[in-house]
Amino acid sequence: MKEYLWPAGIEEAKEVQRDLKERVKITPLKRTPEFIAAADAAFSDDLVFASATLYRLQELICEKNSLAKGRIKFPYVPGLLAFREGNVIIEAIRRLPVSPGVILIDGQGIAHPEGIGIASHVGVVMNIPTVGCAKSRLVGEYQEPGHAKGDWSYLYYNGIKVGAVLRTRRNVKPLFISPGHLMDIESSVEIIMMCVSGYRIPEPLRTADRLSRQMRRDYSEGL
Repeated sequence: MKEYLWPAGIEEAKEVQRDLKERVKITPLKRTPEFIAAADAAFSDDLVFASATLYRLQELICEKNSLAKGRIKFPYVPGLLAFREGNVIIEAIRRLPVSPGVILIDGQGIAHPEGIGIASHVGVVMNIPTVGCAKSRLVGEYQEPGHAKGDWSYLYYNGIKVGAVLRTRRNVKPLFISPGHLMDIESSVEIIMMCVSGYRIPEPLRTADRLSRQMRRDYSEGL
């Protein structure tokens, strides 16, 4: 589906986005996977540095990491950010030795103005279940969840449930979780909680964030 990653311009990107949105499926996860992946990206000038990390879910052990680098070929347009980084993130995931059963993406799933954030975009293109995990809200309204670890409330956008506001650590700001593709809200919350150790951010995403930042730093230092 490479044609979806390189639209010629903004209008074509919007058309592609509408097409991809029609392919998004929000459904319960069929089974708990053995392996999951997490992906993140960092930027520097006209370059994007993407990382993907593979974890054995039950033990929460990192098995392998992969990296990818590419030039940004799409302008910064709110709502269309997947076209700036999505292709490089997908390349990093494809370099993992095992195809993951679920992918965690730093960003939004269906909790997006157009109903398709980076997590949904990647999920549809790769045909793999995805979850968006964000530190801040992009759209929607919610009631503050309880203060205990694991407490959560629904995130609503235009009266429709689009995600969860999840407390991953007691008395710490919640995360904004939304299914990307081939997941539902409840499955997304369950998977995220399985990936939480002692920090607010799920462990696989912490690793992916660290790797992408380190890659950018190494590049800037000529390493």
